[in-house]
Amino acid sequence: MSTIKRLREALGLTQARLAELAATSQPQIRRLEAGERQLTKEWSERLAPHLGISASELMFGGESYDPPSPTGPPAAVHGARGGKAQNQNTPKHSSHEHNGNINVPNPDIPVASEAALQSNRTGSEAPAWEPPTNARLGNVLPDQRARIPVYGQAVGGVDGEFVMNGDRLDDVFAPPSLSSVTGAYAVYVAGESMEPRYFDGEIVFVNPTKRVRRGDFVIAQVQVREHGPKLAYVKRFVRWNAEELVLSQYNPEKELRFTANQVISVHLVVMGGAV
Repeated sequence: MSTIKRLREALGLTQARLAELAATSQPQIRRLEAGERQLTKEWSERLAPHLGISASELMFGGESYDPPSPTGPPAAVHGARGGKAQNQNTPKHSSHEHNGNINVPNPDIPVASEAALQSNRTGSEAPAWEPPTNARLGNVLPDQRARIPVYGQAVGGVDGEFVMNGDRLDDVFAPPSLSSVTGAYAVYVAGESMEPRYFDGEIVFVNPTKRVRRGDFVIAQVQVREHGPKLAYVKRFVRWNAEELVLSQYNPEKELRFTANQVISVHLVVMGGAV
């Protein structure tokens, strides 16, 4: 049983209720619990507050481990049977016998001085021994990633259509392929008509300047009625000619047809993913 499901049931929450609390859909919760969708950092941060657990515990299955600070090197133990533990007071470069062999400490391995060890034992003012560092922290780099707008609405119609009237819902980081594309944008997928390619609640990124070919995934904007709303569809492109635009979907499998004069635009979807 997945951690999400175990915690959800322990709290008496249904998948639908947890989805409502996390501002997502019930199918998304089902896929996360079934392992059909990866539990990313973003998903953990959205779900964890409603499951009574931290995001890191939800992702990694337990509390993070904070190792203790060293107070000096451990005493070396030579052999499990008949061996002899090295005395902590042994000088750094002294040699000693073990099973008839002469062992010389490696001078490249840092060893605490006797004064430092004594300060740890007696609580004197002498500084405690610390291992030498081998890394240097630089300045924090500025975040120079481009952001693009998210348009549309999260709730779709029977065929996953949604109103796309230019209202800006959000801003997201652009993938590298769109960072320099003028007019690039993104939309939320609404409904389950394009599963298993795109799932409800995912985001798709759009390049409005690239040519669309048969079989590509697109977002098509149409206006069925003269004064009606502008509707957008995330579908697969079949053809577009002087007479009609034909799109296809997976669930249920069917084609959608629009007359050419109803079509406003057809833009290429370059990639999708969870938010």
